[in-house]
Amino acid sequence: MELTLSLDHDAAMPLHRQVYAELRRSILTGRLLPGQRLPSTRSLSQSLGISRTTVTQGYEQLLSEGYLETRHGSGTFVCGQLPDTLLQTEAIDPIEPPKPSAIRLSQYAQSMAGNPLVLQTYPDAEISFRYGRPALQHFPIGLWRKLLSRHCNADPEWLDYALDAQGDMGLRTAIASYLGRARAVQCDPSQIVLTNGTQQGLDLILRVLIEPGDTIALEDPGYLSARKVFLSHQVNLLPIPVDESGLMVEYLTQLTTTGFPPVRLLSVTPSHQFPTGATLSLSRRLALLQWAQQTGAIIIEDDYDSEYRYGDKPIPALQGLDSSDSVIYMGTFSKVLFPSLRIGYLVLPPQLVPFVAQAKWLSDRQLPMLEQKVLADFIEAGHLESHIRKMRSHYDRRRQILVQALQQHFGTQVTILGEKAGIHVMVRFSLDRSGAEIMARSLQAGVGIVPASPCYLADGGDREFILGYGELEEGAIVEGIQRLAIALLTSRLFFGASLADKSNGS
Repeated sequence: MELTLSLDHDAAMPLHRQVYAELRRSILTGRLLPGQRLPSTRSLSQSLGISRTTVTQGYEQLLSEGYLETRHGSGTFVCGQLPDTLLQTEAIDPIEPPKPSAIRLSQYAQSMAGNPLVLQTYPDAEISFRYGRPALQHFPIGLWRKLLSRHCNADPEWLDYALDAQGDMGLRTAIASYLGRARAVQCDPSQIVLTNGTQQGLDLILRVLIEPGDTIALEDPGYLSARKVFLSHQVNLLPIPVDESGLMVEYLTQLTTTGFPPVRLLSVTPSHQFPTGATLSLSRRLALLQWAQQTGAIIIEDDYDSEYRYGDKPIPALQGLDSSDSVIYMGTFSKVLFPSLRIGYLVLPPQLVPFVAQAKWLSDRQLPMLEQKVLADFIEAGHLESHIRKMRSHYDRRRQILVQALQQHFGTQVTILGEKAGIHVMVRFSLDRSGAEIMARSLQAGVGIVPASPCYLADGGDREFILGYGELEEGAIVEGIQRLAIALLTSRLFFGASLADKSNGS
């Protein structure tokens, strides 16, 4: 057994008393547990670099006071039953612990103190319309396991350190080919830096491009976690409203041409605006690119939920329309595969690649190599696109059921936004109830819905809610909306058995 003790050879207290005091404190504080075996006096003296006699003297004092006991042929142990009086006694001859000094925080840490981390939580409800969760039960686990086994049984190079700060070249090649086909993104593998998700991608971009006090424009409402990352870099935020056609580019242009501080970055989710679900129109995309070229601003294109569109033909990514290296394209596999995979990517203008790659290497060195190898195979063999096609049909059915249920039960008292893409919708209730009352009554009915109001930088969204449907079975969607309608449209609540059971007379 190894045991580390803090001894001060220059202290006035003799070393054997320091050994005694340190061991006694360890016993009383629970670091050494009753019945735990201690190292022999010989081995402890060798590890501490002191004489065996010094250790023996410390042990003997603890034995005499009942803290230790010896077992013939087995060694020295912490006494199995320590008297309560010992547990209540202050340590004799304690080594005075140093008083903690005041720690000076950086500006980055101070910004976090004023911008506390709030982890995404969802209402604890029988039927939860939480968003951002794919239908994990439909993921091809058997196929993924087979690919894992193939690489585990092959050359164990995945056990070693990675040499490429941008990530595995095989995976970057597969991603570049996929993005070219599916999203008309113009890139080659050398422009891609792999990340562990959207949050790290945003943080790396800001480390490379932003100074404290710079201005970042963002959609309002928008992605709350992205806003948290921006604020941690002590920037000024410029909220830009959105409508049914996405970011209001004309509003942005007017602001930034009338003496407003220059915008260094603009964060936008053009394919499926979060949380409203609006799609940025082609005319606005072109106008936005023209604005970026004229102002020198960089656009962060988070291609959120671009894989899942229903009925409408996908509009090419902003990056694919860009001719002036004004766009950083960002994506992740959390929604299309599974959240714990933790692999995302940045497609960067060539001149930014070495700086972002170095910042990534300094941040976390590398992503798990095995998962990168497996994902590369998954994409190259066509399994990713096959899975997306399957899930698009699956989510489309659930989307239609949700929209029909909302329209059936709420009629003109609900406005449904973003129903043509993604795996959530945003709803706006026209009810004589506050957002807080809507939340409370829905929870009483056993239905969890997520308020959209935190997504607004300015005030707004009091009666707006985000309803995710990706992981819910079709029957749960129908029952959840039925319960919600009763809770919000009637004065009394009565819930016990499911409505399906009640309708069957049970």
